[in-house]
Amino acid sequence: MKVALTSDPVESIDVQAVVIGIWKDEPLNSAALAVDRASGGRLTELIAAEEISTDFAEVTEVYGINGVKAKLVVTVGLGKREPTSAMRAFRASGAASKRLARKARKSVAFYLDELFSIEAVVGSMLACVGQDLYRKNKSLFPLETIFWHAGDQSTVDQAMIIAEATNLTRTLVNEPANYIYPETFADRCLELSALGVEVEVWDKQKLEREKCGALLAVAQASEREPRLVVMKYQGASSGDQRIPLALVGKGVTFDSGGLSIKPSEHMFDMKMDMAGAATVLGAMHAIARLKLPVNVIGLVGLVENMISGRAYRLGDVLTARSGKTIEVHNTDAEGRVVLADVLDVALSYKPDRIIDLATLTGACMIALGRNVAGAMSNNSAWCEQVLRAAEAVGEQAWQLPMFSDFNQAIKSNVADIKNVGDGRYGGAITAAKFLEEFVGETPWVHLDIAGPAFAERASAWMDAGASGCFVRTLVHVAKNLAN
Repeated sequence: MKVALTSDPVESIDVQAVVIGIWKDEPLNSAALAVDRASGGRLTELIAAEEISTDFAEVTEVYGINGVKAKLVVTVGLGKREPTSAMRAFRASGAASKRLARKARKSVAFYLDELFSIEAVVGSMLACVGQDLYRKNKSLFPLETIFWHAGDQSTVDQAMIIAEATNLTRTLVNEPANYIYPETFADRCLELSALGVEVEVWDKQKLEREKCGALLAVAQASEREPRLVVMKYQGASSGDQRIPLALVGKGVTFDSGGLSIKPSEHMFDMKMDMAGAATVLGAMHAIARLKLPVNVIGLVGLVENMISGRAYRLGDVLTARSGKTIEVHNTDAEGRVVLADVLDVALSYKPDRIIDLATLTGACMIALGRNVAGAMSNNSAWCEQVLRAAEAVGEQAWQLPMFSDFNQAIKSNVADIKNVGDGRYGGAITAAKFLEEFVGETPWVHLDIAGPAFAERASAWMDAGASGCFVRTLVHVAKNLAN
């Protein structure tokens, strides 16, 4: 997929389809007006007849407009005019792109000048890529060349890198667990070496030497051995060894629930329980390709949570790398147990700040729905920075409280802490409180992406399956730290 700029008029550009936007209850903008004039007012007639919808993200295909060289004109409703947000730009361009991707097309041109931004270009590149990795008859066909009218080359170049990194994350999450497991995921991380990222893979023996007893316990029932991967990007000047940002991802490549086994309907899509790790990998890929002048370290803990005679049990007491002991009350609360050791490894590099991402709790979806991530933190100023970055790129996150009262819920009578809270109440927060035990005083934000990381149903602007959410947010955070 390629993206380029064009200055050609909408009515004369030589492409298979052109995309124009139409605001609700407003005169036509310049591109729509040019199409309308070239066609002798046909666009106006179709809008008046309500054959073209101007409601937001509503897409209409109009074939054979006289006076327009492209065979197909696609209109996308922009709704009532309001301050254009990154989310609206992303979704509007995505809705048009996804409609066009129903069949293979060599070239399309977007005349959404008022929405032009990194997010709009990224939206057009993500929407035409689906989850149909192994279907003979594809449901979506990536657009070969996307032209954008107006804008600047720097924005297009950045958008292409971010979109490709996000689609890398989406592909990894959509891959089945017999293709992506700890070893093969680590191999994908090693590919970052070609971008100048130093990659270190810890195998089972190294994890044992490092006393990563929590991560190893979750992994011990699987035939697939665990991995922990450290990715170091040195973007600052060679003399600057400070690490302003560490990104940490949960990488449970398949989660059966362990002895606390999931029912089939909840286990089916657990190939996506490594979305946090895939998000970190995607972000590191984009940060390195953008050559951001900042040092960033990414760490992912990779395991399968399976069932066998070696499985860790309810009531077991684990000793994490930090020395803290954990009583296991539920083997399906495994992601936080894995992250306990990965966060401790992250601390050993003395980062200024940490963000972890994990498909951690169903409780977060109950609290915030399927489209919003929960943000929890030990530092309100750092959390606000992360939330502002998410808003800037059009991704949705909401801060949940971390009152000290919640600490009581993870106290154990046998060990230092237990891996679940007391009952089902506040489950997303008690999971974050567990993680907080392993970050010390370092400013830290935990993003529970259980809802938005994987969609059960398609939207107008993206296929079902992996969304690649928060790659864009992490890149924006890194950009801000580089300034």
